[in-house]
Amino acid sequence: MADSINAAVQVNNGTTSNNGGEMIHPPPIISSYNDKIRPILDAVDSLRRLKVIALPTIVVVGDQSSGKSSVLGSLAGISLPRGQNIYTRVPLIMRLQNHSDPLPELLLEYQKKSVKIMEENQISNAIDKATVEIAGNNKGISNVPLTLVVKKKGVPNLTMIDLPGITRVAIGDQPENIYEQITDMIMEHIKPEESIILTVLAASVDFATCESTCMSRRVDINGQRTLVVVTKSDLSPDGSLEKVTSNDVNIGLGYICVRNRIKDETYEEARIQEEKLFETHPLLSNIDKSMVGVPVLASRLVEIQSMIISKCLPDIAKKINEKLNASVLELNKLPRVLSGIADAMTAFMQIVGSLKETFQTIMIHGEFEYLDDKEMNCNAPLVEMLDEFSKELHKSIIFRGNFLVEEIQVLKEANGMRLPSFLTHSVFMCLLKRKLNNI
Repeated sequence: MADSINAAVQVNNGTTSNNGGEMIHPPPIISSYNDKIRPILDAVDSLRRLKVIALPTIVVVGDQSSGKSSVLGSLAGISLPRGQNIYTRVPLIMRLQNHSDPLPELLLEYQKKSVKIMEENQISNAIDKATVEIAGNNKGISNVPLTLVVKKKGVPNLTMIDLPGITRVAIGDQPENIYEQITDMIMEHIKPEESIILTVLAASVDFATCESTCMSRRVDINGQRTLVVVTKSDLSPDGSLEKVTSNDVNIGLGYICVRNRIKDETYEEARIQEEKLFETHPLLSNIDKSMVGVPVLASRLVEIQSMIISKCLPDIAKKINEKLNASVLELNKLPRVLSGIADAMTAFMQIVGSLKETFQTIMIHGEFEYLDDKEMNCNAPLVEMLDEFSKELHKSIIFRGNFLVEEIQVLKEANGMRLPSFLTHSVFMCLLKRKLNNI
């Protein structure tokens, strides 16, 4: 694996000039072991759709306008929605697959729909339309994901999740708690130990105090699963070298500086200009070449992805077997064939009996065995439910000083007709039904 990784880095770091200084076409940003990792990544992606266990994931986080979409677009060689008033509002799962066919295949999957995109210039519109279907016409967010499958020649085999950019102030018709919604969503995705945090920072910001950096440090104190991509290096070159070498915020996986595509540049032109920038700029040229460029970023991500998957595979297999065994046990408890009413009644009585035993265990012994250890013991939820029921009961029936006044009045009116201090059956039932209806 180490030899493959080193070979991949050498391939991806290839030069763009020949011995005579003449510029040539840059190499594709793929790894030499793409074919080896693709089947494993497909299996992981299939499991991710089932949502049964936590899986290795590269999660992309950053402030709004930090350049996240531009970085992802550079890796995929496609144009994603971007601009001053365009924001990511739902999780975008990007599945990049190296494709031998020169014609790319593009697919957008969401809410059990599958939309084939015929032209690359239609990607932004397709994503915008799907986002509106999921999150509405306003600028609110949703945790329902979109999946963009990009099968294209020369792209790295990667799966990444791009999350909404962090913002503190609600804009336009965004909900007032938009910051809390976004941070909750990000924390949900970066908290699992299997997640790799790809933090995108603009070169102009203070890395130590940036919101996305602070969030990653809350779940990854030692920075062992955090990689930082520094964008817009060409716009803020001063101090970039010191920021990425001093590592004041303890980023374990390191820094990579990139130059995003500008305006109508093709991705090939952008890569050529990026290499020129880090080769010739008086300040940026001092940054080590293993820390600059989109090809280096692609190689590093594929390397990290393969390492985290290989590390997590035994645990993934164990969790799948546990889930499978638990499901089989539950399945075996169900009757195989119900041929008639008698069989259905027998099955029903078995379920009722099992439920009775469960409640006895809860009420008498205060115990309940869950298959999932993360679930709470049943005592606390049961007490909470009873407390809520008690509150609702007291809201619907307000006991004041007139307790039993109505009943006493009826007793007085009925006195002499029946036995003293006893109501007739019909009157008693009427009052009882009234109380029960209130409850």
